Amino acid sequence: MTRRTYDDLMREAREVVREVWPAEAAALIASGVTVVDVREQHEWDEGHLPGAIHVPRGYLEIDIEQAVPDRAAPVLLYCAAGVRSLLAARELHEMGYADPISMAGGLDRWKAEGRPTTQPRALTTEQRRRYSRHLLIPEIGTEGQARLLDSRVVVVGAGGLGSPALLYLAAAGVGTIGIVDFDTVDLSNLQRQVVHPSDRVGRRKTESAAETVRALNPEVRVEVHDELLDASNAAGIIEGYDVILDGTDTFETRYVLNDAAVAAGIPVVHASVFRFEGQLTVFAPGLGPCYRCLYPAPPPPELAPSCAVAGVLGVVPGTLGILQATEALKLLLGIGRPLIGRLLLYDALDESFEELELRRDPHCPACGDGAPANSLARPSPEGVVATPLPSARPFRVG
Repeated sequence: MTRRTYDDLMREAREVVREVWPAEAAALIASGVTVVDVREQHEWDEGHLPGAIHVPRGYLEIDIEQAVPDRAAPVLLYCAAGVRSLLAARELHEMGYADPISMAGGLDRWKAEGRPTTQPRALTTEQRRRYSRHLLIPEIGTEGQARLLDSRVVVVGAGGLGSPALLYLAAAGVGTIGIVDFDTVDLSNLQRQVVHPSDRVGRRKTESAAETVRALNPEVRVEVHDELLDASNAAGIIEGYDVILDGTDTFETRYVLNDAAVAAGIPVVHASVFRFEGQLTVFAPGLGPCYRCLYPAPPPPELAPSCAVAGVLGVVPGTLGILQATEALKLLLGIGRPLIGRLLLYDALDESFEELELRRDPHCPACGDGAPANSLARPSPEGVVATPLPSARPFRVG
């Protein structure tokens, strides 16, 4: 068996890996090349290149395919001095990456030349333990978790949809959560509104939900809005939040919330349920349609009865509420493909999902070309403008 020395390994790596100095690396970064930091977590926390992805050398083979799926595109790797990144780049070459590049001199040389770095928000030891499973995901990591901790989400309705959404947003570490409701907890709510235990029947829903959220994650700041959201207060309630979760149960409130959100430029994660069915979408001002594009006018009451009249399988709002929380986290983290311009239809009896494409209505009174907030809306893509569809009827939830 032939023994190879450190010098042998470095020489073999340089035969298949391109090395560049920081000046050329900076030009590559400016051109949009993917940058991967292969140092350890504590090194990353002390500072790193802006826009870099963190994939520690010890997890490279496990995580790199998910973090950088395009093997044909160039990938710039760096470490502290250029040794680990060179060996890591060679490993990428062995895995079929076409152009792995190592930055010679590493971050030490980069900083010595006065080039910029960024330092992520430091997490406490307790936060690292609580959110450890998030920190392991390349798309989230320390920076993503810090972003969640600095985020603000308001949940309108502490009922069937709002309950699971509140629990998972709090568990995920969303730093500030607003809760909007004006009702009290009723015994009939407990079949689906899981944020309220039995001993809180008769208490204010906002108070009960806030108590549960604080018990689940004491770090979360809860802002209570114990009032009915209407045209007189909607703008003030949603001001300053990054994302709105719509768990309302009246069409009047939905239209008011939609119009206020369009005017403020805040995305709304909307869901509604009916018996065994549910709908989910994201209304993002300037990026897709709004609620009025999909439903220009409310349907007759007999076509969209409330849960108190028609009933609902308790787990259905749970499923949709969790999906709402998922969409909110994606928006806050800037990852994945949110349901903007797409309506997801769920049928619990078939356990099936169907997707419809939505288009912005250029004549929409809220976000259309002639609307007061039209500066927020981009021109509608070519195609059919969204209209109420038989398979996409508006639901209530309670």
